Amino acid sequence: MGQRKDIDGSTGVPTFYGSELRWKREEAGLTLQQLVEGSFYGPSHLSEIERGTRRMPAELAEHVDKVLGTDGFFRRRCEDVRRAKRRGYASYFERVLEAEKHADSIEEWCPNLIPGLLQTDAYARAVMRSAHPLAQDAEVEEKVGARMARARLFEDNHKTPEYWAILSEGLLRQPVLPPEQAAEQLERIAGLARRRRIVPQVLPWNCGPHPLMMGMAKVMTFPDAPPLVYLESQYSGDTIDDPALVKQYRKAYDRLRAAALPLEASLALIEQAAEDVRNGKQYE
Repeated sequence: MGQRKDIDGSTGVPTFYGSELRWKREEAGLTLQQLVEGSFYGPSHLSEIERGTRRMPAELAEHVDKVLGTDGFFRRRCEDVRRAKRRGYASYFERVLEAEKHADSIEEWCPNLIPGLLQTDAYARAVMRSAHPLAQDAEVEEKVGARMARARLFEDNHKTPEYWAILSEGLLRQPVLPPEQAAEQLERIAGLARRRRIVPQVLPWNCGPHPLMMGMAKVMTFPDAPPLVYLESQYSGDTIDDPALVKQYRKAYDRLRAAALPLEASLALIEQAAEDVRNGKQYE
């Protein structure tokens, strides 16, 4: 039995939790691989939890409790980690925030808004203000800053997931921002695509009935964990990990992708819309 290691609880709830997990695993004489055997997760996933850089999914916590004989400790405490809310984000978004950083692929459909990962600060600020009209400026700026931090996923020195975004054609001419800022928003999307950081596709306004007409969906896959689907409405969100439902959403997204325009045609539309906005022709 190894000697218990000191834990600095001041480093934060996720780190404290991960340190406890590592200590119990080593006390049991198990490697990372041995502890995850029989689950759907990989040893790298568990290693990041131990280091406090990734949060524990409930089903993995239940598996760990069973293998280590910890009587539900890690399942109960993973709720504490979940409640260690990061500033600027809604509590229901915590799992997605964590998942985006580790995803192999992110496939997103947003019929009514530019996806958060692609928004400029001006667009994010307009959306935040419309959703929270009485919020103080400092609160709005905190939320905008948090959203902009997520977009670092597409920086050139960052390991970028394969990101697909299907945009409704109506979004290209939606009057959310003044012309100059609206053009900058569209140019950001086109610029990321030209740099091979994202793949945007446009769903034509006249395409007729199509999959996922009821609202947005984000599908995420991982190298060391099962896929997830995230659905969101104005003030709530839901993360789905049920395999049968995830399979349905992935098939629906594939059908939607087939109905959308290919990349080059989509880019041409986006760049033309940006030019039209700058020239005051967006409503013609």
